[in-house]
Amino acid sequence: MDKFAKIWGYKDLRNKIIVTVLLLVLTRILAHIPLPGVDLDKLQVFFSQNQVFGFLNMFSGGTMSNFSIILMGVGPYITSSIIFQLMGMIFPKFEEMQKEGEAGKQKINMYTRMLTVPLAIIQAYSMLILLRNQGIIPDWTAFDLTVMLISVTAGTILLMWIGELITEKGIGNGVSMIIGLGILSAYPAQIRNTALLLQSGDTSKIIGAIFYALILLAVTAAIITIQEGQRNIPVTYARKARLGQSGGFSSHLPIRVNIAGVIPIIFAMSMLVIPGVLAKYLEAARTPWVAHFAKSMTALIGNQVFYGIAYFVLVFIFTYFYTSVVFKPSQVAENLQKQSGFIPGIRPGTETKNYLAAVIGRITLFGATFLGIIAVLPFIVQSITNITTLTLGGTGILIIVSVVVETMRQIQSQMMMHTYERY
Repeated sequence: MDKFAKIWGYKDLRNKIIVTVLLLVLTRILAHIPLPGVDLDKLQVFFSQNQVFGFLNMFSGGTMSNFSIILMGVGPYITSSIIFQLMGMIFPKFEEMQKEGEAGKQKINMYTRMLTVPLAIIQAYSMLILLRNQGIIPDWTAFDLTVMLISVTAGTILLMWIGELITEKGIGNGVSMIIGLGILSAYPAQIRNTALLLQSGDTSKIIGAIFYALILLAVTAAIITIQEGQRNIPVTYARKARLGQSGGFSSHLPIRVNIAGVIPIIFAMSMLVIPGVLAKYLEAARTPWVAHFAKSMTALIGNQVFYGIAYFVLVFIFTYFYTSVVFKPSQVAENLQKQSGFIPGIRPGTETKNYLAAVIGRITLFGATFLGIIAVLPFIVQSITNITTLTLGGTGILIIVSVVVETMRQIQSQMMMHTYERY
């Protein structure tokens, strides 16, 4: 309570927190403003019975099941950001732009915003077509479709602007906080449904709920430990010896256990969503064999065992892929050599590169396995506890923990800055 009092005592920090809270409340109000012409009950049943679209709905903060004006959430903006992040690692022109400092960052942000618009239109149109094929949305006129596409695209752009406003004027990463709050918004309803389930007095359900709570605490602690965990490789930098001083100084090269973050899970989910969406879309095809194949694909993706195994394997593969793109041992070894740095006992150059590659390979093996388990955690927990009213989304917890830790760091840095100014 003393720390909360100190935080509230700093006017600029207090204003940032108030701005952040008000803007986040605005996003939740927007999430409950629906577009007209849809059967909401049928829509919510559709998302609750389909695990792929249920995940997308959770990731959007329930905006899809509410058929909100921010139907696609910040999904198109995140997709655009990932595209330009990967392009910066593949194309030299974008890599140079990333190295231009603030000017280059502003250019990339501008291109990211521009790409968000067509992505929002494409994703919104695909979702509307899918919902129409499921009989949730009635047939529309060209005018109706245009109004819906403009409304949903404008909602995504508005949400993107609010996220950037939080980042600039508030505390924390705005887009991440919007996603985290959206995930948290599903828990009150889940807790209410679980409480109603436990009122029946079924002993097995009560034991399952207790076990669920224990797993939740253990998973949260594990995620914090892994997210904050890093391997510090000692590095010595040579310098000219001066009178009374040694000829070098030591530091360390930090390598995080989970370098890739939540990106591999998003990639894996996208790979599973695409065939699921296409299959649902093609179920209404006039060609019999196409419709039959689409229904078989939908049934296969709906199989819990197949879905869980495919999800784990894809997360594992994408963790290695993204880590190899982000962390390049050859570049790190070259930079160390240019700065007259070396790892004790390891020769600069090729040996350093091979050593770093071996270390990152072992660390990534652990990180990839951890992310894979986190991804399939809901299936494991539901099969053990037999509680279906609660969804322990490892991905959701991972995002929430990351957002909370990052926000706490920013608040602490702001408080530390005020402490320095006082002295």
